Amino acid sequence: MEITTHRKIVRYQDGQFSDIEDVVAEEFPLTIYINDIEFATLVCSPEHLQELVIGFLASEGAIRSYKDILSINLDDSGGFCHIKLNKSIPTDHFQYSKRILGSCCGKSRQFYFQNDVDTAKVSMSKTTLTPEQISRLMIEMQTTSTIFKETGGIHNASLGSPDGTVVHRGDIGRHNALDKLYGYCVENNISVRDKILVFSGRISSEVLTKAAKIGVGIVLSKSAPTDLAVKLAHDLNITAVGFVRGNSFNVYSHPWRIKEIE
Repeated sequence: MEITTHRKIVRYQDGQFSDIEDVVAEEFPLTIYINDIEFATLVCSPEHLQELVIGFLASEGAIRSYKDILSINLDDSGGFCHIKLNKSIPTDHFQYSKRILGSCCGKSRQFYFQNDVDTAKVSMSKTTLTPEQISRLMIEMQTTSTIFKETGGIHNASLGSPDGTVVHRGDIGRHNALDKLYGYCVENNISVRDKILVFSGRISSEVLTKAAKIGVGIVLSKSAPTDLAVKLAHDLNITAVGFVRGNSFNVYSHPWRIKEIE
């Protein structure tokens, strides 16, 4: 499926109006059924949809590994994905969207949704990075973001290691981009504990929580974090690095993972 489309628009520039054709990102609703029960509808970019579904189910705790999936039937034209699991799903579907505001274990883990409490993990990652590796991973993420360059309308993310980028994905939804990365790793049995998440947007509490669900120990962003994201990063043992631009960046939590070349 095409993830962009062309639209005729009117542009105003330097005091003049002109008719031009612009490239716009597609928006696609995908409804997921698990064991014939409607589970969720994701609004996404229509690319790497199987990875998106697998990553979403893994991050929500519906599956633990790819072996939990018996079959996946993806209907691109209708916007449906039917999945058979080798186990039943919780009967209380509201736990995936029930909002809560509260602390966990006396700390600042103020998750918005009940399921986040159950699926966000404290990172055990021992991976470290040098400033040069941080800069290189961000440059690699940005240079592979061709759809963003065309439309300006998607979020970009990649998973990497100190040696370089492993996989890159983009989507109109920031959560979707992260789920696609996770789904790729789950489907291909790739360990994520030693990986680094590189993201184009700000590090919000939702992005930080998704990183914790994936299991990474370092999050790099070219933008800023929010206060709650920094609190969560401290509690979940995640190194949050923002404003990665050129040869500079800010480390907001657990700076021990960022080291100079010895």
